[in-house]
Amino acid sequence: MGEEINKLKAKEIVDYLDSLFTNPKCFLNYNKDYELLIAVMLSAQTTDVSVNKATETLFKKFDSLNKLANADIKEIEKHIKFLGLYKNKSKNIIEISKALLNNYNGIVPNDKNELVKLPGVGNKTANVVLVELFNKQEFPVDTHINRIAKRLGIAEENDDILTVEKKLKDFFKNFDFIRLHHQIILFGRNICSAKKPRCDECKISKLCEFYKKTK
Repeated sequence: MGEEINKLKAKEIVDYLDSLFTNPKCFLNYNKDYELLIAVMLSAQTTDVSVNKATETLFKKFDSLNKLANADIKEIEKHIKFLGLYKNKSKNIIEISKALLNNYNGIVPNDKNELVKLPGVGNKTANVVLVELFNKQEFPVDTHINRIAKRLGIAEENDDILTVEKKLKDFFKNFDFIRLHHQIILFGRNICSAKKPRCDECKISKLCEFYKKTK
């Protein structure tokens, strides 16, 4: 019975998100595969809008992996200094570029185990790259997705990110993870925000544990 209830709940959530966001897509701008990898790495603790602002000038100035790998770190810092953790991220840009050239023939690997070997690339960044570049059915968990999974009772409050990811995959196993990933982020930004969620406008509030507790 519990599994059947979850199936119905999952479908209701998916149908609602489909009605809100018909053409969800990646929010980061990029023209080359390695540019996406670097942009996702830069997005940690930073908004996509800020990352897009930084990469617009960064990738114009350094328009190849070779140029990034051989760049002066101070020059990199100038382009991304308004991003969180910019000093460490500047170092990562250079080291990622070197690693791609030296170990992967300049090609972004399509294997998670290889991706997480790169400087500054963790599980979430690797998942985003696999989703966007290789259309793999992964479920990257950012702050919005983590919050909403817990509010909807799909995950528990004390679950870590990897546990949340597994529970989301199990809960939405019959649906497109890639599409859902983008939709839930948009839902978290536009409706189910951290501080002032618009619960009265939300059509799935009856499924929401957070709503039940606060109303």
